[in-house]
Amino acid sequence: MFKTIDRILIFIKHSGISARQFDISIGASNGYTLRMKKNHASVGSDMIESIVRTYPHLNLIWLITGEGEMLKPGHEILRTGKLPASKEEEIRLIIEQKIRRQHEAQLQQLLKEVTEEIEKRKSED
Repeated sequence: MFKTIDRILIFIKHSGISARQFDISIGASNGYTLRMKKNHASVGSDMIESIVRTYPHLNLIWLITGEGEMLKPGHEILRTGKLPASKEEEIRLIIEQKIRRQHEAQLQQLLKEVTEEIEKRKSED
């Protein structure tokens, strides 16, 4: 019997995007979808809500119960392997912010280490 997470993975494959792209697009942590599958876990209502908001053409009844069609009538996903431009831009901005934060953290750590080294040398003199 398929669970919601199994149907999410079916939708991801049908959409032609990676699980990582999907996770980012719904605001989940990296690896969320595959972790849920691996742990046979249930998908929370907050994630389902985010999925339906991000992919309004996805049939909620199918997602939760498996009944009916995956997509709402009149909707077909182009299997381009790409997200909508707005989502790609959002992902790009998120990545840039994370890189910037990591860079700043590394610089702060380096500054701390250099300062400690200078203080140590002063005390040795």
